[in-house]
Amino acid sequence: MPELPDITLYREALERRLAGVTLESLAIRGPSLLKTVDPPPSACEGRRVAHIERIGKRIVFALEGELFIVLHLMIAGRLHWKNPGARLNARGLLATWTFPTGVLTLSEASSKKRASLWILCGREALANHDPGGLDVLDASAEDFRDRLLLENHTLKRALTDPRLFSGIGNAYSDEILHRARLSPLLLTQRLGADQVAGLHAATREVLEEWIERLRSQTGDAFPEKVTAFRPEMAVHGRYGKPCPVCANPVQRIAYADSETNYCAVCQNEGRLLSDRALARLMHDDWPRTLAELEEKRQRSRLTP
Repeated sequence: MPELPDITLYREALERRLAGVTLESLAIRGPSLLKTVDPPPSACEGRRVAHIERIGKRIVFALEGELFIVLHLMIAGRLHWKNPGARLNARGLLATWTFPTGVLTLSEASSKKRASLWILCGREALANHDPGGLDVLDASAEDFRDRLLLENHTLKRALTDPRLFSGIGNAYSDEILHRARLSPLLLTQRLGADQVAGLHAATREVLEEWIERLRSQTGDAFPEKVTAFRPEMAVHGRYGKPCPVCANPVQRIAYADSETNYCAVCQNEGRLLSDRALARLMHDDWPRTLAELEEKRQRSRLTP
């Protein structure tokens, strides 16, 4: 799922191309995409784009007359920019925005169509789509601490809760926690003051670094390589590969359709966190440390 760094690049690229430009047509092709009935898509046509906003992981097209198109890409939704007259690939195409300067398309490379679009009238309606998460890049250390300690959750859950923090998901929460050297399962209200301060610094550093890295890689082009898995990442999507800090293998906690990646040495004093699926399978045989894990692997290689 595109998170704050990628959504920031999308917003900036759209702002450069569309601010002040009139939307000629909005075609909804995906039957499950549009979540509102009134106003209809035709109400957007002929209106200028005032600017592009971000609400959490949502992209907002603010049109003149306080009409808003709100787009949530979910996991597999992606935007593409085409020059005027370019041939469009209809495969996976959910929507097209046609402008005098080009065509913006929305596609979703998944059989599960989860991307969502709303057309809203007025700022009050738009405010209802804001889950209320704190924008860490604009927040003080005190605001961050107060929001983090508001409820007692694991750090992974707290960072990815859109009601608590804005725009952080599975990928960048892994990177933030690795930078802060904190276990993803540590409870928020057990953190010391130094740990909270370190987490605040790590959150800002990771997000700012990735925004600048993606800007540098993309330049003035439209962001086309939007993914949650990048080779420069420290732990996310790197299960079994060496941690860039200590060289021990990156571990994971698998659940549902996603997983949490972490370094047992850097983040949990060498102790493995329980992968619930494997723990249920292995019961008392579940290794507690990297040393135990390696010992079990060695034994399994020697067993005829």
